[in-house]
Amino acid sequence: MATERLLINSIAPLFTPLHALVFGSTLVVYNVHYTVKRSRPGTSDRQAWTERNRYWHYIFFISGALLSVGSLFWLSWKILLGCVVLAFLSFAYSLPLLPFANKRRIRDFGWVKITVLTGVWTIVTSVLPILYRDRQLVDYPFEILIRFVFMFTLCVAFDIRDMQTDLDAEIFTLPNLIGLKNSYRLMDGTMFLFVALSLIQFYRYPSSSRLVAEVVTAVGTKLVIEYTKKHPSDKAYLGLVDGMMLFYAILVLLY
Repeated sequence: MATERLLINSIAPLFTPLHALVFGSTLVVYNVHYTVKRSRPGTSDRQAWTERNRYWHYIFFISGALLSVGSLFWLSWKILLGCVVLAFLSFAYSLPLLPFANKRRIRDFGWVKITVLTGVWTIVTSVLPILYRDRQLVDYPFEILIRFVFMFTLCVAFDIRDMQTDLDAEIFTLPNLIGLKNSYRLMDGTMFLFVALSLIQFYRYPSSSRLVAEVVTAVGTKLVIEYTKKHPSDKAYLGLVDGMMLFYAILVLLY
């Protein structure tokens, strides 16, 4: 919806076929992950919650599947074609769908993991709305780049959270390759790039309120990352780091 406001210069309706597809698909993908995931007891608070309430994942999965399938009849072939690719990447992230003998998943490859995760969310939140609104991708390159840089920063933060778990599983993510200090420096650099790209887009599509929202988002993201350094809990990551996506959208839509 934040992208759509840039495209149509107004707030899009909350209930549209595209929004239903994205919301339903998110429920499907994330709950498939937790229905098949098996971890050692005591791995994390969220894993303990899953073990106690696994039936909720099945409820959310079925609800998301019905919502996604129902929305397909009102979407163009471009959207549907893109969804085939996105669906494969999303499921292959958690499930062993890659054509390797040892049944590897995308998440088992550190560099591929962060690239795919960032790319999928960038396409979902920027490319799909552009196609849905019958606009040309070449007219909004900086919106796509802004979203990619933003999502990349958040993904690095989550890889920092999972450094030890990934290392134990011999998954060499970016933080495990370049170290913790350099990872934080990298996030500072990407958020600086986020602001720079926002300024460039401002000159193409002047909107002071949108620019302010993006700068505030960059500052908020920095504060959240600093907070997670001292309080690296699941609640901090899922509520604050993940929550920056919603924070960004709300600022753009309501500012």
